[in-house]
Amino acid sequence: MARLLAYTSSSAGDIFPSIGLLLELRRRGHEVHVRTGAAEVRRLEALGLDAAAIDAGIEAIEIDDWMARTPIGAALRLLSALAARAELEIDDLRRTIAEVAPDGLIVDASCQGAGYMAEASALPWAQYCPYPPLIRSVDAPVYGLGLRPARGVLGRARDRIGWRLNDRAMAGQLRPRNTLRAGLGLGPLRRYDEQYLKAARFIAFTAEPYEYPRRDWPASARLVGPATWEPPAEPPAWLSAETRPIVLVTASTARQGDDKLITTALNALAGEDLCVIVTTAAHDPAPFTVPANARVERFIPHAPIIARAACVVSHGGQGTTQKALAAGVPVCAVPFCRDQFEVARRVEVCDAGVRLPHNRLSDSRLRKAVHHAITKREGATRVAQAFNQAGGTGVAADAVEELLPQ
Repeated sequence: MARLLAYTSSSAGDIFPSIGLLLELRRRGHEVHVRTGAAEVRRLEALGLDAAAIDAGIEAIEIDDWMARTPIGAALRLLSALAARAELEIDDLRRTIAEVAPDGLIVDASCQGAGYMAEASALPWAQYCPYPPLIRSVDAPVYGLGLRPARGVLGRARDRIGWRLNDRAMAGQLRPRNTLRAGLGLGPLRRYDEQYLKAARFIAFTAEPYEYPRRDWPASARLVGPATWEPPAEPPAWLSAETRPIVLVTASTARQGDDKLITTALNALAGEDLCVIVTTAAHDPAPFTVPANARVERFIPHAPIIARAACVVSHGGQGTTQKALAAGVPVCAVPFCRDQFEVARRVEVCDAGVRLPHNRLSDSRLRKAVHHAITKREGATRVAQAFNQAGGTGVAADAVEELLPQ
């Protein structure tokens, strides 16, 4: 059996997708070590994993893209923060490799510097991706804008031009990253997305038809379906007595300005014959005005709520969105930033819910969108069946084991 080292970002949305995989590898007899955000160390230790915190300096670099006034400004803030973190991740993972002496590495795709260090280490390594894969394809539009896939001559032309413009816009982001890579003896990236083609296995926690079907996935890619692990918890005592259709409203675990979604949902659905359950996550629940048909709490276990839900209203986070679809529950996605635009468009394209851009968010529009999303149960069920066939953590663990010395 092998000694494995996993390195993750500090975001719960990035950590949770890895946990099912790590527990499966431990179940198979491997020795699993994890370096992750300080807030999650105790949780992982309680699950029986050897866990320690990443360098505190990494977490001190705040990702404040939600403060930007434009999508371009938000992207630049995010990418600059990731580059600053990358420099610290390289030294942090180098020290940890020396300490743990692993036989193989598993690296969160959000940790770019850790990916460079893994590439330079000569150890077998896999990269896992907790968001829609940023890998270009002839069958997918330019990433980040939430564009609908296009077909025909005009569609292909749009995408070619889009990727050229994207490459020009991202050229400045390559310089600091290629400086880091040169310091490790690695060749330069010619395109930003090339960094996701370096690992021997790229484990994408998603599957078609939610993810856009493609003819040109790289040989390293394994689409394993969603990672639905969440902390074990009992259902709330009040849930069994609830007879009204349930709408779950979720916000991000990281500050992203999506408190507007919570306020709008509470107002929009206040007069409906629904039970509205809101988890505020990064937001303090105290300031929100709660109508008679709603409950607002910072955290409630999502799995038992989703199992009963008629619809999930999401900020477009990949984790919650795919958990809902894996249960056959349609989604109303209201994206605010980052990969959320891609998530929301995928929900719409696979006909498993609806997309409502945040700049069009209003009480009346959200109310209409929720009722429309509830009618998408058939599409959500179709996605759930495909997710189930993708294999999940078992296939992900197989992908890691394929890399290990026999």
